[in-house]
Amino acid sequence: MRKVESCFQQLEQLSLVLDSKAKNRPAHRKADTTNYADDFVILCRGTAEQARERMGVMMGKLKLTVNQQKTRTCRVPEEAFDFLGYTLGRCYRAGTGKAYIGTKPSKKRVQRACEKISQMTQRRWCWKETEELVGELNLVIKGWGNYFRLGSVSKAYRSVDSHARNRLRRWLCHKHKVKGQGRNRFNDEYLHEKLGLFRLMRFSTNLPWAKAK
Repeated sequence: MRKVESCFQQLEQLSLVLDSKAKNRPAHRKADTTNYADDFVILCRGTAEQARERMGVMMGKLKLTVNQQKTRTCRVPEEAFDFLGYTLGRCYRAGTGKAYIGTKPSKKRVQRACEKISQMTQRRWCWKETEELVGELNLVIKGWGNYFRLGSVSKAYRSVDSHARNRLRRWLCHKHKVKGQGRNRFNDEYLHEKLGLFRLMRFSTNLPWAKAK
């Protein structure tokens, strides 16, 4: 733990070093570090290779290993990168199409949420009471939504909502031996209003900082 703390202290010093080497814009900060646990991002202007080299030297002195598969140099906004489950890069405003640099839930995290829902609604769980299963699904969906609530979330929310409905509908068909897809008997209104399946898109309207894009 001390090694990790020392690492981030030195990374902060690296930011200051890169600042001092940046030319023509002395009034603006040119580098910074953002970290959580053992993940971190170095943000800088035009000194990415220097930052990466210095970071490698620091890690070597601390006898820490950098995960090369997770480490890369990225130029924003032409490229995007993932950090703590979010994708950071160019986004577009709904209606105007104006570009801006922002965040959205990463595709990998959306896929992981859908996989979790699929596991919970497998046929082998048909012995459960419907209220029990819906309650368990709601805990997972609410927890996911509580974390992924910053930036452009609507597309991700729609994907998770749609997957949850489809999987619950299929589970109900297996449980009650209903042939077909069950869209008439178990329509969206029935799933959300009657059974109480949590809807992320409705949740997003209460988030002043989560814009529908």
